[in-house]
Amino acid sequence: MTVTELKKAFVEIYGGSEDDLRVFSAAGRVNLIGEHIDYCGGKVFPAALNLRTTVVARKTNADVIRLAATTISDRVTLEINNLDAYRDLKWGDYQAGVAFVMKQSGYEIVGCDLLYDTTVPFGSGLSSSASIEVATGRTLAAFSAEKGGKGVDLIDLAVLGQKSENTYNGVNCGIMDQFASSLGKKDNAILLNCKTLEYDYVPLDLGDYALVIANCNKPRSLQDSKYNERRAECEEALTKLQTVIPNATCLADITPKQFNEVAGKVLSGKVYDRAKHVVEECARVIDSAEALKKGEIVKFGEYLNQSHYSLRDLYEVTGDYLDALSARSRETEGCIGSRMTGAGFGGCTVSIVKKDKVEEFIKTVDEKYFADMGVRASFYATSIENGAQEIFE
Repeated sequence: MTVTELKKAFVEIYGGSEDDLRVFSAAGRVNLIGEHIDYCGGKVFPAALNLRTTVVARKTNADVIRLAATTISDRVTLEINNLDAYRDLKWGDYQAGVAFVMKQSGYEIVGCDLLYDTTVPFGSGLSSSASIEVATGRTLAAFSAEKGGKGVDLIDLAVLGQKSENTYNGVNCGIMDQFASSLGKKDNAILLNCKTLEYDYVPLDLGDYALVIANCNKPRSLQDSKYNERRAECEEALTKLQTVIPNATCLADITPKQFNEVAGKVLSGKVYDRAKHVVEECARVIDSAEALKKGEIVKFGEYLNQSHYSLRDLYEVTGDYLDALSARSRETEGCIGSRMTGAGFGGCTVSIVKKDKVEEFIKTVDEKYFADMGVRASFYATSIENGAQEIFE
């Protein structure tokens, strides 16, 4: 929906006029490479998308936050003095969690009416939850600043979005999704150090190639997946590796050379595999960023393939649908790299495809994937855009 349409929808739900409405937005994201390493202190390489969550907002100064959305009929009212009570909501728990942790962190939470419109596909691995969290935080921070409380700090909003998802919603995610949603920059990827939050923007210039994002249409829920189990396995691996590499504060501190020299002494089985993926994926991120800076797009594509193989064989988070979609993508003319993106267990792939082959690529992959799995993939026309912002129009 356009901003004009959203404002009209807001008035239909909440009444009043459009004169006092403000509009905020935060991005979904695609992670180009660097999967399941953000919570291990690694560097990741995401970019913000034009798939977004938009919030139309009106400050009411009441003691409640009222929530509505364009895609569902649910209406939710959050009592500002009782924000800890909404963890079990079917919808609205992410917004409640953000408001709760922001209030704990010194923001002045102001009563308001909010209408959400999200174009990020749910369960896709493109961070619909982070876009909701950051859009909510951007809105509430703007109102907080007007009332003399803490104002807009995009890094703080990313950190609080992660905190709310960890502590309020029970998903032990890292910082990458919220950071990209908040601090994304048009036509750039972010090389983010998840341990220190230091970051650099890297121009995303693929030359004759384009990014193609495809959804395998096997929705996932992180709460119901093996996500938290994988994180626990990494924590176990770090504890054991610290007995032989005592200066390692996170798995990302360990080089592939160090890992190959000592890991076999203290790790075995699945825990070894999980740690091996993290250590090697951290190295792939650095190599990928350098390849992109040098314009070595084919090499960049090969790193994406290696990442998928590692996520499939060592980390075991792909599954039949993502494996089939990425395999059909890699074998199709014009594609030089394809991997799952996001937490896995369903969701999306990201592929690098010759611009003049994109239409043929989509048609071919869709037909072969349907023959393989009996479901259709969805393909998204995306662009790399800015992160959290207020929209003036």
